[in-house]
Amino acid sequence: MALGSNLGDKKAYLEDALSRMKVHGIKVQKVSTWIQTAPYGVTDQPEFLNGAAEVIWDQDAQSLLMELLAIEKEMGRERKRHWGERNIDLDLILFEDEIMETEFLTLPHPDMQNRDFVLRPLAEIAPQKEHPVLKRSMLELWHELQKKGK
Repeated sequence: MALGSNLGDKKAYLEDALSRMKVHGIKVQKVSTWIQTAPYGVTDQPEFLNGAAEVIWDQDAQSLLMELLAIEKEMGRERKRHWGERNIDLDLILFEDEIMETEFLTLPHPDMQNRDFVLRPLAEIAPQKEHPVLKRSMLELWHELQKKGK
């Protein structure tokens, strides 16, 4: 999963989210280093602090998404504009090797291979994890993205 923040004490928000995950029954196994990145999509906003976490969840992907959304709500996330500023953003990027598309969740995340702020932290904590559709590792996808200059 991916984590991001671009408001207030970004690092504190990210670490608070990780703590809350444990309370919600989400077992955090690995956490990447935090990286500072430019905004994606809507660029007239502060830079982000991003990272990734490998978690264990004993239910399905949809229920994990609901827990992540509940944590965002607990933390006061306001959705004012698409790709806009946020104190916390928790995104489900991959769930095992599941491929699914519902009204609320698409796995793997449909644009992850084009986002350095997702791939760089994932390549750090799970370099050999294979994208279930593209059949390339996180490290390979990140290297390909670097070659494209994105």
